[in-house]
Amino acid sequence: MKAVRVPKEEAEIIRKRLSNLGVFDSSRKIVRNGDFIELPITNMPTTNTTEYDSIEQYKPIMRNSNINLNQLLDGVLSRDELEKLPQGWQIIGDIIIVSIPATLQKRKKEIGNALLELYPRCKTSLMTKGVTGRYRQPNVETIAGDGTETIHRENSCLFKLDASKIMFSPGNLEERRRMSKLGKGTIVDMFAGIGYFSIPMAIHSHPKRVIAIEINPLAYNYLCENIELNDVERIVQPIHGDCASVTPVGLADRVIMGSFEAFEYLEQGFSALKSSGILHYHETTPEKLVFDRPIRRILGSAAKLGRSVKILGLNKIKKYSPGVWHVVVDAQVF
Repeated sequence: MKAVRVPKEEAEIIRKRLSNLGVFDSSRKIVRNGDFIELPITNMPTTNTTEYDSIEQYKPIMRNSNINLNQLLDGVLSRDELEKLPQGWQIIGDIIIVSIPATLQKRKKEIGNALLELYPRCKTSLMTKGVTGRYRQPNVETIAGDGTETIHRENSCLFKLDASKIMFSPGNLEERRRMSKLGKGTIVDMFAGIGYFSIPMAIHSHPKRVIAIEINPLAYNYLCENIELNDVERIVQPIHGDCASVTPVGLADRVIMGSFEAFEYLEQGFSALKSSGILHYHETTPEKLVFDRPIRRILGSAAKLGRSVKILGLNKIKKYSPGVWHVVVDAQVF
């Protein structure tokens, strides 16, 4: 059986290319061999897609698509340890992010390597320890593999990021999809990050302009890269700075306030809108205050600024923590 031998840093790009050509053999495992990766193929591509040599795999490793993490670690971990294994994890691009209970910390390397075996297209397993700092930077540890920068594909959009330094929440997928259908006119995305909302809106709704504001220097750099990566330079205008001082005034048909500190910037959000526009306001709210507190804050800010508000939609995104919800309020502002 044939395979293509490539440097490990180019493996995912070549794998995707082979897959698009219909010659990648998913029935076999990807094999790591030192600094090189063996990508299984059914036959050599008819077009010259790589300069790498094909090799024969005389003892190919077949992939059992029905195997799970517990089965992979059966005989490695004790019965008690197997019962405590995580039942879910996050995959961002080719990075696996998993939370491991304290009682299994001594087994984190085995778990990380087993996850890479379970997902042969992935290159690194990270153990998450939460988030830290002003920019909500992930606190993670590499437990298997190498490299934390990746390109994540979602809803026909590409997001380049360093998974050890930038948050990417799978729980917000449906909200990103929803917003991708709403972008008409001029949009101001006040807390743009790496382009979570700006890029899907630009790709799927083709607005006149998206002004994407981000204060975190690293996230801003990835935002600029992702604008280019998705070929939306003519639509998305990145701005590096604090929304308190750089948010434009009176030009937006729609404003996105996708930050859990958005309530501190409601004045800027209202001011960015034209005489009539739509505000999408995010907040983390105690369950007993959903949706009372976010609506009260919106109405209070509107009154101070002499604006009127009509609530258009109330959206529960996900549980943020025990007893706390991430919610979004859609409001028509006059």
